[in-house]
Order: sequence, then structure tokens, then C-alpha cells
Amino acid sequence: MDATTSGTPTIQYHNIPHQSGTAIAAASVPTFPRQVRHCFGDSSPGEFPLAANPSIVLHVLTACNLDPRDLAKLEATCSFFRRPANFTPDYELSISELAALDICKKRAIFKPMTDEECQNLKRKCGGSWKLALRFLLAGEACCRREKSQAIAGPGHSIAVTSTGVVYSFGSNTSGQLGHGTMEEEWRPQQIRSLQGIRIIQAAAGAGRTMLVSDAGRVYAFGKDSFGEAEFGVQGTKLVATPQLIESLKDIFVVQTAIGNFFTAVLSREGRVYTFSWGKDRKLGHQTEPNDVEPQPLLGALEDVPVVQIAAGYCYLLCLACQPSGMSVYSVGCGLGGKLGHGSRTDEKHPRLIEQYRLLNLQPMVVAAGAWHAAVVAWDGRVCTWGWGRYGCLGHGNEECESVPKVVEALSKVKAVHVATGDYTTFVLSEDGDVYSFGCGESASLGHNTAAEGQGNRHANVLSPELVKSLKQVKEKEIKVS
Repeated sequence: MDATTSGTPTIQYHNIPHQSGTAIAAASVPTFPRQVRHCFGDSSPGEFPLAANPSIVLHVLTACNLDPRDLAKLEATCSFFRRPANFTPDYELSISELAALDICKKRAIFKPMTDEECQNLKRKCGGSWKLALRFLLAGEACCRREKSQAIAGPGHSIAVTSTGVVYSFGSNTSGQLGHGTMEEEWRPQQIRSLQGIRIIQAAAGAGRTMLVSDAGRVYAFGKDSFGEAEFGVQGTKLVATPQLIESLKDIFVVQTAIGNFFTAVLSREGRVYTFSWGKDRKLGHQTEPNDVEPQPLLGALEDVPVVQIAAGYCYLLCLACQPSGMSVYSVGCGLGGKLGHGSRTDEKHPRLIEQYRLLNLQPMVVAAGAWHAAVVAWDGRVCTWGWGRYGCLGHGNEECESVPKVVEALSKVKAVHVATGDYTTFVLSEDGDVYSFGCGESASLGHNTAAEGQGNRHANVLSPELVKSLKQVKEKEIKVS
């Protein structure tokens, strides 16, 4: 930030060979008056010290929506950005901290929070508004909140527009489409009963659907043990229209995830709660299968904010945001090594996956398939682990991996998103290209090799292959489900 006055020529003094004073004088090198501008310098004519108008600096930082890391670099570069700015609401906050707070206030999830809730979030994130901002931005990056979404379930699909309107189509044997009937829909149909409610996130499971509104409320329909108990329709009667889950009314929910034996929700503050599947204490708490009360996930994540959850068949992954960086925790069934700890044992409480530290990798997005998992890092690398059947891990074989392993075949691809199915994996690149690998049954990988005369289009794919048919769409893909 300390620089010479704008427009004044500068002289490069490096790489000048050693000369005597006489030789230098003889060279008659012209001299120029050098004016040094300091952040807190004297108000000389033509100067604009930062200290003279800190409000303008704050406005610029906020308007540019700088990344928390950039704000931290400014503090490290110049003392002006570290000193108390003497601005409301906290006179002790620095310009960088105030900018981070102002950017936080722009986030949809942060806006309705009370002052006490905001301070609690700041404390949980590490005591800095820059860290709180990183937490909010990380959640938006991996979950596409407030943006259009497409969610593919085992037999039905959900589409959410950027304005929060919900469409559903596919199988409807349990009322999971939410239209009030059990009839299948071959084309997307709007869920009319949700008019006036803006949905920001959706999850589709086996015969069930859950939706999250911008007010933090959760709606569920279809087949679900805790849902049937709560809605008073025990037995085989199903819920065919969206119903508000009353037991979650005191928790501001931002994401849901549906496993085969349990459901998980993530609160605005980064706390994870689960329903059901606690009978054997596999998720760290004791409940009955039809328990309608959300149970907080105990253990290592009790005071660590989580930005994303992903539910597999019988396990749960949590992407956590800590002052030291992003990390992944896993809990549940460990068969096949899908918990990522180098073993196949179950974990009753969330446990940190240590492998990412060894790989020097910062996780950005997590995905939990039925029996395998995947992560995309901030640098674009992709890691997979768990059951390797049909080549769904992308390592060129069908072997299991009990710790995250980088997919070397994607080393020249910068990934931004990943999705996992039963035995399939899809990777989305920064350029909008889609790569898939794993089980080719029903041509689910999108490789129309038979039409190209290259063999069986239902063949399994052991290493990532570009889905060429999507290149004909003439649109950039932004998410895969």
C-alpha cells in the first residue's frame, strides 16, 4: 500500500553492477524527487491517504464482494486494514472485519438472524467475521442455495427453479411427487400446494421427498417412518402432499439428506440432526425407528460448523468448516471402507478423515453414494473411496479403497462438482464437461458407444470418460445429480 505518487517515474536499482562513486557521478543519471505515500500519511496536495476516508474504502471492499482470504491478505499487507475502524456496530472491528460482516449481511441465510444468533455463529466459526463469511460462502458453493437445482432420486426426480418453484416427475408409488395422487408423471409437474413458499433445497430418497424453504422450514411427503408417525398416519397409509415437519420448527434448516435408514438435516448454524436409525447407537444416540424428534449428532462435531451433509445407504458424511480449513467427517456403517478411515469398522460418532491432510487437499464438495463416496477439492482434484464394484471409483479397477484416493485419470481436469449413485460417479469440470464412470447398466453413464460402433453401451467404465453426447446440448452444465 505504500507507493510513490502516481505518475512519478521510478528507477529500478536492482542488477546494477558495482561502480565507484566517481563512475556513477560521471554517468550523469538524472535524479527525481521521491514522494512517499503512506496509508496514514500527511495530507499533502495531490495525496489521498486511506485514513482520510475509511468509509469509502469500506464501501469499495464490500461492493467488490472480496473473498475472506483476500480480506485476510489485506490485513497482513497493511496496518490500516488491521486497526480498529471506529465504525458501528462495533468500534473495535477493523476495516476488513467490517467488510466481511457487511458481505455476510448480503447472504440470504444470514439476513433473518438476530444479533445474538449472528454472534453465536461468529463464535462457532472461530471468532472472526471473515471465518463466518467463509462458512456461508462454502455452504452456498456446495449446495447451490438460492439457485436452480435438479435432484435425481431412485425412481423420481425434483427440479427447483431459482425463484423457489418446485416440479416433480417419475415414479409415484408412495406419493413422493407431492401432487396428492399416486399416479406417475412422465413430465415435470409443479407442486401446486407449495405456492407462496420459496424452496431453496430438496432431497429425494427411496419413495420419499424432503424440501427446505427459505424460512428454514422442512416439508416431507411420500414414504417415511418418522413422517408417518408425526403426521398420524401409521402403517401403510402414505403422505401424498407436502406436510410441514413440526418437530423441526425450532431449528432453522438449510439442507436435508435422505439415507436408507435415516434422515439428516443441517441447521443454519452448522449443526447436524438426525431422525431414526439410532436404535443400535450407530449415529451416537438412542431412538426408536419412528421417533419424530430430531437428535443432534454428538461427538467431534458438536461445536464445529458443518456446511454440507451427504447421506449414503447407511452412513453420513459431513463437510466441516474450521479455522484451519475444510475437513470431512464420517459416521455409520464402515463396510467396504466407505467411511474413509483405512478400516471397515463402524463409527458411532463422527470421525475426522485424516487422509486429506496427508494429501494436502482442501475438500469443497462431498458426495455419498450407496456404497462409495467422493470429494472435490478447492484445487479441482477428485478423490473417491469405498466399494469399487463396476469401477465406480474411477481408478481403473474394481478394488475397494478404505481411504480417499485421488483419481489420477482426472489430473488434467479441474473439477467443481461430483455426484454419486449406487455404483456410478459423475464429475463436472470447470469448463462444463461431464465425466462418468462405474456401472453402465441401462446406459446410465451416458456413453452411447453402440451408436458409434464401439461396442456395448451398457458396459461398465473403470476410468473416467467424457460424456460426449452432452457436448451437443450447446449449454454449459452446472450440476449433476
